[in-house]
Amino acid sequence: MRGDYALGKCCDCFRIFDIAHHRVHAFTPGNRLLERITVGREQQVFSAGQSVIVSADMPVVGRIVQASRSEPYLAVAVELEMTMLRELTAQLGSVRPLRPSETRTLFAEDTEAATLDCASRLMRLLDRPDAIPLLRDGIMHELHYWLLSGPHGVALRALADPESHASRLAAAVAILRAEYRSRVSAERLAAAAAMSLTAFHKHFKQMTSLTPGQYQKRLRLVEARRLMLDEGLSASSSGFEVGYESISQFTREYARLFKAPPKRDALRVRDAARGIREEMQDGERARAA
Repeated sequence: MRGDYALGKCCDCFRIFDIAHHRVHAFTPGNRLLERITVGREQQVFSAGQSVIVSADMPVVGRIVQASRSEPYLAVAVELEMTMLRELTAQLGSVRPLRPSETRTLFAEDTEAATLDCASRLMRLLDRPDAIPLLRDGIMHELHYWLLSGPHGVALRALADPESHASRLAAAVAILRAEYRSRVSAERLAAAAAMSLTAFHKHFKQMTSLTPGQYQKRLRLVEARRLMLDEGLSASSSGFEVGYESISQFTREYARLFKAPPKRDALRVRDAARGIREEMQDGERARAA
């Protein structure tokens, strides 16, 4: 079984942590699988038992390359709370900050048992909605603690620091996300981040692996794909909707990211989804027989 998905401004399947203007994604697969994730210019393949963190508010394109009906793809999504993250960071004390050379857009660690246990208990609350008001906050507090004290701790503390480059760049990223259809000047973005133009370009590229223009283009393409798959728009309509003035340019850039022209890609994804549904229905009929 193979499948594609994209995470962007309006396509938040598999969204994990939403921290103010930052978005950190973690994928905690439950069974054996291989998954290829592309963020900015970085691409890596991850396997079961890992949590993946995207260190900036980035659109994520992923492809599940190994899964089956007997060993399906499973993931848990939880939104972190910035206030809780900062309070715990203050209580835990300071740690050595990340050097610029250590800053990565995409990285993974093995999911610790304590973290997975918290996520599992949160999932079980879905079957007991009456318990959510009483138990959720305590489990969330524990989850934040284990994440901050675990392998992802240094990266998460950097995101929680209001003086960090990531936090300052968040204002610029928010503008790009809100106005991804329009031209946005680099001077305006640098001013929002309270940086000089030179420093802004340097730190933005360091954090996202993309230039601001490339970042905005990625947002447009991910949203265009969502419009075709979820809203049923045609390729040309989706291109115009996200701000492209030239359909030929839209088609070229779309094919470069998704490895197929818009129309063919949409048909491929729909066919794959139909095949998965039919396989599941066959399995249900076999079990009923």
